[in-house]
Amino acid sequence: MLKSIGILGGTFNPPHLGHLMMANEVLHALKLDEIWFMPSYIPPHKTIKEPIEPYHRLQMLKLAIEEHDQFTLQPIEFERKEPSYTYDTMRILTEKYPTYQFHFIIGADMVEYLPKWYEIDELVNLVTFVGVKRPGYTITSPYPIKEVEVPQFDVSSSFIRERVVKKETIRYFIPAGVKQYIEENQLYESN
Repeated sequence: MLKSIGILGGTFNPPHLGHLMMANEVLHALKLDEIWFMPSYIPPHKTIKEPIEPYHRLQMLKLAIEEHDQFTLQPIEFERKEPSYTYDTMRILTEKYPTYQFHFIIGADMVEYLPKWYEIDELVNLVTFVGVKRPGYTITSPYPIKEVEVPQFDVSSSFIRERVVKKETIRYFIPAGVKQYIEENQLYESN
């Protein structure tokens, strides 16, 4: 039987409730079996702002998803310890899991960049793209994209990092376990 997997990639620096809500909405809207959270070790397209040890991002993500039995950590890009293009990662995963159908979740803001993605014409044969709608963005692309409507949660990882630096509350923006982990490890405070 074919298993349907949603993949949500990102730096997760730190993971927040917006990530979890988006994943949960796509999971149910498309009736997927699981969502795999796939943190990038070194994203090829952007610099990680306020760098922390990659290990901390992995631990925070584990804490963020631990209470949802259909959320799984997929550490493939961490295991490779090098810049990873989505095409290379998905080629490996489709070879490893030939009976799985992959849905790659991206925000509406990323849809316009799809034509610039590495090996995009091959990548669309490996995954179904799922575009999550956001205010101010339209989901139009020369590539096929399933659209999923997700309630707006206007919080970003950079917003959370800024609040930590300013010693403002981050409660209710991130899972309690992630908040505790940030505090115990004094992450982002010195940036």
